[in-house]
Amino acid sequence: LAWGEFGRRVGVPRILELLASHNVPASFFMPAVCALIDPTETKRITAGGHEIGIHGWIHENNSKLDATTERDLVLRARDVLEQQIGQAPVGFRSANWDLSPDTIAIVTELGLEYDSSLMADEDCYELLLDGEPTGVVEIPVEWLRDDAVYLMVNRDPATRPWLSPDQVFDIFKKEFDAAWELRGLFQLVMHPFIIGYRSRIWILDKLIEHAKSKGDVWFGTHAEVARWVRQETLR
Repeated sequence: LAWGEFGRRVGVPRILELLASHNVPASFFMPAVCALIDPTETKRITAGGHEIGIHGWIHENNSKLDATTERDLVLRARDVLEQQIGQAPVGFRSANWDLSPDTIAIVTELGLEYDSSLMADEDCYELLLDGEPTGVVEIPVEWLRDDAVYLMVNRDPATRPWLSPDQVFDIFKKEFDAAWELRGLFQLVMHPFIIGYRSRIWILDKLIEHAKSKGDVWFGTHAEVARWVRQETLR
């Protein structure tokens, strides 16, 4: 619990300060219970021009829930975030990227603009439901672009950081460079309680600096990316 509290008390403010220094927007996916514990956090995030997306009720594993329970928790999470940020969230990321057979149907039913939990491509694509287009844009994730894979500590199962911050930066930089060469999407996942430490936050700082040095780069929230994809390709 204290580890998670570090993310809220230290990690998020540190990340927000860094993003502000670069004038770069980001998307924060927040379980509803986190928003209820500290309602001021959502306000700090949105005041910085950032997006808040749905990330479950309490980071529950959707693949282990029946359809009724899963739908209820997503709806409750949506309502809490809407009340706190003053507008309905438009995107969803499943906790642990675990989906049930019902998840996409729920996302579609809610009229959300995008999901960001799947890995079928490196660039965005439209989700199908029973073979039919949903209009939901998938902004794909990948474990290799996730700081937790390399830097997380866990007791059960026992895991420890196995790469140095310098090595993690090199992986992210190579991923970005490849995306830039292809004029494609570079989507990155970071956790405040992982990247937010003094010896690690520089990874994000240097990555943004490197991206800006390319010149022809657009920084967008997931919502902005989804709207661009819908406008340009889903016609």
